[in-house]
Amino acid sequence: MSKSWFTPRNVFVAALLVVLALLPVYSSMIGNAFLLSLFTRILILGMAAVSLNLIMGFGGMVSFGHAAYLGIGGYAFGILAKEGITTGFIQWPVAIIVCGLFALVVGALCLRTRGVYFIMITLAFAQMAYYIAIALDRYGGDDGMTIYKRSEFGGFINLSNKTLFYYLCFALLLAAVYLVWRLVNSRFGMVIQGARSNERRMGAIGFPTFRYKLTCFVISGMLCGLSGVLLANHTDFINPSVMSWIRSGDLMVMAVLGGMGTVFGPVIGAVAFLLLEEGLSRLPEIGGVHLGEFPGLILGPMLLAVALYARGGIDGILTGLRRG
Repeated sequence: MSKSWFTPRNVFVAALLVVLALLPVYSSMIGNAFLLSLFTRILILGMAAVSLNLIMGFGGMVSFGHAAYLGIGGYAFGILAKEGITTGFIQWPVAIIVCGLFALVVGALCLRTRGVYFIMITLAFAQMAYYIAIALDRYGGDDGMTIYKRSEFGGFINLSNKTLFYYLCFALLLAAVYLVWRLVNSRFGMVIQGARSNERRMGAIGFPTFRYKLTCFVISGMLCGLSGVLLANHTDFINPSVMSWIRSGDLMVMAVLGGMGTVFGPVIGAVAFLLLEEGLSRLPEIGGVHLGEFPGLILGPMLLAVALYARGGIDGILTGLRRG
């Protein structure tokens, strides 16, 4: 019997993609530029969550310093821009390669540990990157750095056009999702998932699991570095807080909320998390207390409920609807 693709989950994903594709048109019709800016940020951070999910959801490597690649990618682009190199043909590859090299060093050391030690070492490296960024006085230090010119692509793409930039982010997000899908369904991905379940057994049957996991770690870092380049282009600004442990926590929440270990779950999680964050920040003041300043009071219990009753996240809930 052929497998039906007409499931609640697939319908939801298709509807979400249509909404994302048509959002610039709607934003232009109602004259709300903020909506376009918000969803551009959602697409960029969604890509970062997809990259984290590749190692955490499929590889079992829980990195609590993944936002470091967001910052390194952004700073690599920003530093080149400040030094007069404005072409994206140089900025983007350099930023991605720098993130790949950082991931190679971090991964080569962290992957020799497991569990909570792996989490703590990835966090330690991210904090090192954070404090190095603070020490860069020439590039803004603690205050961050304003980027006065977005990447140029020789007239092929004008990133100053916000609608065009949105669609570029959308296309790159879809490409990232496709890349992860191809990876996890390939022999490479099967080894990564096998190592997550039983690394000793995979090693015993002849797979060099360390190399596979390190390659996966580097790919994930480079993908997140690309997100950092996009984020810095979007905000025309970069500062050390982008690579803080709080931002790493946000990326983990997006992956868990949407559905860890699913290809499209982190995108759903990014949309849900950032829309909730934006909506909760607009809560009214009650009894002299501005509820919008404490979004964690509502987000916390929601995440607790997801962890206890919907371990597959939103993607898992949608998949469960089909089973009844």
